[in-house]
Amino acid sequence: TDAGASEDKINIMTLHSAKGLEFGTVFLPGWEEGLFPHQRSLDENGRAGLEEERRLAYVGITRAKRRATISFAQNRRVRNLWQSSLPSRFIDELPEAHVEVAPMSNSYGGYGIGSYGASRFEERITPFSNTYDTPGWQRAQKAYAKGEAMRSPPHIVEGQLVARETEGQDIERGARVFHQKFGYGRVTHVDGNKLTIDFDKAGEKRVLDSFIERA
Repeated sequence: TDAGASEDKINIMTLHSAKGLEFGTVFLPGWEEGLFPHQRSLDENGRAGLEEERRLAYVGITRAKRRATISFAQNRRVRNLWQSSLPSRFIDELPEAHVEVAPMSNSYGGYGIGSYGASRFEERITPFSNTYDTPGWQRAQKAYAKGEAMRSPPHIVEGQLVARETEGQDIERGARVFHQKFGYGRVTHVDGNKLTIDFDKAGEKRVLDSFIERA
């Protein structure tokens, strides 16, 4: 019937346009570091950009009356290249009592590979195995192995879990560095914790030092 056909549909929209609306079930894909929170927002606006992205995450989740399904990709094709992805730090901030973790295979051994400490959901996730041979995937494996001894419990402030950020680094002009999204480059200017970097493939970008590492 026409009535049945009108109900058998989905609505696709941005988080901004979803404000004020409610749905029984909501699907929120793409919760990956660099995508959500978006790397540009972090690079250009720092903590203020992170908080704005966090508010959007809240908007997305609260659009659901009954169930919200959040997902992330282990690998994503960006500019015709496969890149490994890290789950968004926002996933780690969800209230554990209201989270049901779906079984995964060939996935990361937890969400704590980034700069924000180990995940509370880590014990529910099985360690990942290498099924790809791309440079991005290999970097993710190295980061995971290195992070085993470096992980620390999430930072608790007044009963709420907050994302752990890396401390500033002493990066000098001319240093060779690596950025997870833009790749390798050389620092051309230093302004406090803000670096201007001439990346080999992405060109000149201005980023915070907490998002790069020495090459």
